[in-house]
Amino acid sequence: MKIIDCITYFKEPMLFEIRLNILEKFVDEFLVCEAKYTHAGEKKDLNFNINNFKNFKKKINYIVVENEPRDLTSIKNFAGTSNSLLRSNAQKRILHQREAIFREVKKKNKNDWVIYSDSDEIPNLELFNLKDCKKKIVLFNQKLFYYKFNLSLPGFSWFGSKACRVRDLNSITDLRNIKTKKYDWWRVDTLFKNNKFINLEIVNDGGWHFSEIKSPEEIFEKHQNDEHHDEFELTNIGLDDVRKMINNRYIHYDHKADKKDFSSKWGKDVKVKLSKVSEEELPKYLIQNKNKYNIWFDNF
Repeated sequence: MKIIDCITYFKEPMLFEIRLNILEKFVDEFLVCEAKYTHAGEKKDLNFNINNFKNFKKKINYIVVENEPRDLTSIKNFAGTSNSLLRSNAQKRILHQREAIFREVKKKNKNDWVIYSDSDEIPNLELFNLKDCKKKIVLFNQKLFYYKFNLSLPGFSWFGSKACRVRDLNSITDLRNIKTKKYDWWRVDTLFKNNKFINLEIVNDGGWHFSEIKSPEEIFEKHQNDEHHDEFELTNIGLDDVRKMINNRYIHYDHKADKKDFSSKWGKDVKVKLSKVSEEELPKYLIQNKNKYNIWFDNF
């Protein structure tokens, strides 16, 4: 039985290096999938360089998605296109990339464990032995951080990393979309749903979502090219706004707001304050190597 850690990759070499060092003693294979197109549809160079991670090369399986999905909606005029079409195409590109991971994972032993995350969502396997788990699905309840490794969004849980055995994997997207709660035994509807489970384990203190541990320029580029690039365009947030957010320790997105109310959840006027946390809440590897990553700590 092996543990296979799967991520999609954009341009996060530092976070991937940290991920490798945190998970290396628990994970048997790191499956990294990169696409030649952004979620916004822009053609891009491949950014992943396995030679940057020489100590881990034997454990890394790197796959490339060469082409865009065939079922994209044709868009000739970006400015005149509805947000729903832009979002739909972005979701199709994400699905296409995840399906490449799924095809590779299904070649593995049926009893192997698969973890799927974005690259900045790192599960905590120190206190939870995945190989001994008898549950069908495992969800990692993670702390959410922004801009710096020790700046957290208080009172909010993030279920980024999710895991199951190969035999129980219908698709990577189904795994990603599993509801973040354990349902009671009498919930018959779970028998007919791919996103609701009774036989499920929630790992509290389940890791760290290090969101936007990047320069202002990199954060701005990320938002222009990710799944929600259509909404980001509507916010009119510019590079200077991103710099102000970092300097003043707030985010532009309210995770607790009604997702249908665009103006209250995302924009220049949305200012959700971040809190500095104790280093005890961080991975041991980061604390032991703080000098190496010191610029990514809030030291004030």
